[in-house]
Order: sequence, then C-alpha cells, then structure tokens
Amino acid sequence: MEMSQFFPIMFAGFAAAVGFTPISRRLAFRYHVLDQPSGRKVHQTPTPLMGGLAIYAALVLALAFFSPPFYLVELGAILAGTTWLVLVGFVDDRNGMQPLVKLGAQVVAAAVLIAAGIHVRIFDSLALNVVLSVFWIVGITNAMNFQDNMDGLAAGITAIASIFFFGMAMREELSLVGSLAAALAGASIGFLIYNFNPASTFMGDMGSMVLGFLLSVLAIKLDFQVPADRQVVTWMVPVVVLGLPIFDTTLVVFTRLREHRSPMQGGKDHTSHRLVSLGLSYRAAVLILYGVCIALGFTAFELSQASIDTGLTIGLLLGVAALAAFVFLESVYIRRKRASR
Repeated sequence: MEMSQFFPIMFAGFAAAVGFTPISRRLAFRYHVLDQPSGRKVHQTPTPLMGGLAIYAALVLALAFFSPPFYLVELGAILAGTTWLVLVGFVDDRNGMQPLVKLGAQVVAAAVLIAAGIHVRIFDSLALNVVLSVFWIVGITNAMNFQDNMDGLAAGITAIASIFFFGMAMREELSLVGSLAAALAGASIGFLIYNFNPASTFMGDMGSMVLGFLLSVLAIKLDFQVPADRQVVTWMVPVVVLGLPIFDTTLVVFTRLREHRSPMQGGKDHTSHRLVSLGLSYRAAVLILYGVCIALGFTAFELSQASIDTGLTIGLLLGVAALAAFVFLESVYIRRKRASR
C-alpha cells in the first residue's frame, strides 16, 4: 500500500473545505446560525457557526471520489453516524439543545458503529467491549466539542491527530484508517484557513462533534498486528495521540464538579484559557497546544513500536507529566478566581 495513493484524498479534502467554507458562512447568515458574544466567549461580534457543514461535505467528497475500495458496511456506518451528528449539531447550533438530549444522540451514533462491528476488542466479553466502546466514542466526541473554545484549536488538534493516525495506518497497511485520516486531515486544514485567529467562521457543534466522533473511530480501527503481550502498549497509542483533549476534559470536569457546577456548563476554564491567564496571547496559547499535540503524536508513534518495558516506562512518565500539569493549571485557575473577587 503506497502512501502516495492517499495524497489525492487529503488534497481533495483540503481543497473542498477551502471552497465550501465561504458557502457555509453565507448559509449561516441566511439561516441565522450565529454564535453571539457573551461573557464566557472570546469573540466580540456574531460569528457564523456552520463551518462544520463545510468540513463534513469536504470529507464525504474526498472519500467518495478518491478513496480505494474497502468494507462498505463499515464506511456506511461511519458516514451514517457522522451525518446524524451533523444534523443534531445543526439543531443545537440554531436552537439550542439540552445536554442529556445531545448525549443521547451521541449514544445513537455510537450504536450505529457498534452494530456494524466497529468497537474495541480488549475484553473477552462482548458486553464489556460494547460498554467501553460507547464510553470512548461519546467521551472523545465531547472532548473535541470542549476543544472548540478558541480560534483554530479544535481544527488544529484534529489535523495533527489525523496526520499521526494516518502515518501509523500506512505502516500497518490499514486502508480504511488511512483514507479516513487523510480526508479528515485535509478537511480540517482547509477549514483552519478561515478558523485560525482571528476566525471569520466557527465550526459549531455540527463540526466539533463530528471531529471527535471520527477521531474516536480512527482510534478504534487502528489495529496493530502485535503479539497479545504487547497489546497493553499499543492500546495506549490512541490515548496518547488524543492526550490533550482527554487531559483538558478531565481538568474542566474536575474544576466544574469541585465548584458544584454542571460539567456541561460553558466557561473560560479550559487549558487554553488558563494559558492565556498566564499572559499569553490567544494565538500563542493555541500554538503551544499544537506543539503539545505534535509531541504526543511522536511519543505515540514510538509507543507503537516499543517493547513492553519501554512502553510502560513512557506511559508512567506521561502520567506523571500530566499530573504535574494538572496540579499547576488548577492552582493557576484557583489563584485567578481568588484575585478576581
């Protein structure tokens, strides 16, 4: 399987997103799907929210015209779940939606994947695998939804993670993962042209939920052909690639529960906001987080080839570093809250 055969998919996703995003902006203004400024948001003027439609359309076009043939049932399930979340996200962006209703819609998308055989295969028990799969899919979908809190952050994280998934898929000769990752990376980068600070358009929930959903699929389908005793290391790979959104979601949920707030309530308590509170500009904070994602991607690439002892050592060091960052950022947040009283 040649890497070059997937470049047209990536370029088509990129070019289509560049072309479709201005159209999605006009549609957002026409149908009044706008993100209004508020105290918990960074932007100061109403901003169109339908960029996710451009990402979705670019992804589908790239896969439809340039991907090699593979198992159509799995691809159909992935696109069905993606389409469902685009529709749910549109309703949420335009009219608002209760968090539990949105959570239920994400479970439905996960169920579509599982029905097509796309689920984790860690345990001997199918029931446990299904439960873990739903938790992973819904968790990563919401984790990326959380990352859409600053210009260019969610799209950039997705592009970086997709490129690393693509690289590992090429090595393992996984055509479905390679095609999906290439299309997702291209579409995310194309949209990022309009979404990087200062953004002229936002992706909305119809974009961020789709990005998280597709990243969760890439993680599940990234199958390493290794002996059973090394699987404990390879299972860590997608967790590390997606380490930043997982870390940020854990941090935010912990903070909101500690303050007796709903985890689904918005606020300026994300990792990106805490970096800005240290004196960084919005652009600098996002670029630093891009760097973290790239570092985690290279670490995951090494993990995928590491021995058990080396892999567990890397995992332990990452855990210690994450805990230290967690304590530091939470202390920064607490000091800032006290100073503002």
